[in-house]
Amino acid sequence: MIQEIMNLLPHRYPFLLIDRVIDWAPNEYLVAIKNVTFNEPFFQGHFPVRPIMPGVLITEAMAQATGVLAFSSQGIAPSPNSLYMLVGLDDVSFRRVVEPGDQLTIRVELKRLIRGMGIFQCEAHVGDELAARAQIKCVAKEVAE
Repeated sequence: MIQEIMNLLPHRYPFLLIDRVIDWAPNEYLVAIKNVTFNEPFFQGHFPVRPIMPGVLITEAMAQATGVLAFSSQGIAPSPNSLYMLVGLDDVSFRRVVEPGDQLTIRVELKRLIRGMGIFQCEAHVGDELAARAQIKCVAKEVAE
């Protein structure tokens, strides 16, 4: 499963923040898992006394899930020069601290596709508790090497 994710996203350790896709429907939604372990490099500095996952990385994990949904829905692997870039965040909120040992369940839903830009409603949960939510806008771009 991780190999399929790596075929769709250019991210690699330590910045690949999706471990597994557990459910999806093309052009509709995707549910992914991020296992949060104490070995994550950001825990060394955020915060050494009480390690918590930075909100920007929770948001990035949600954005990566939108990329997996977008590229999976096309049914073909993206070209090596394809990047799915974050272009906007709206209504971002954080409701729960995410700590080592937690498992984030990330759900993203495609709401609209406008001129190649996808608008997604995203949520990240730990168990039944909402950890974060955001409306995320992303666009696929071909970039030169």
